[in-house]
Amino acid sequence: MQRTGIYEAKNNFSALIEMVEKGEEVRITRHGKEVVRMVPVRRRPVITDEQISRELEQIDALHRTIAPGPGWRELRDEGRQE
Repeated sequence: MQRTGIYEAKNNFSALIEMVEKGEEVRITRHGKEVVRMVPVRRRPVITDEQISRELEQIDALHRTIAPGPGWRELRDEGRQE
């Protein structure tokens, strides 16, 4: 994390932007108090149709391995006395 005053930030703005692009956080202060925080933009990963299809197939495969449990009637009747 880099801390810098407004005057210095104005004079070195391009260098500060490069630091942020590389993943570093920059905080700009006025009279010692933080007034600006520059953080890198989090980019969303590009998701392809192929990835979506593959993940849906994995979900379907998982569903096929799950055995159904007792129904609600069986669960209801389980604790009842006759």
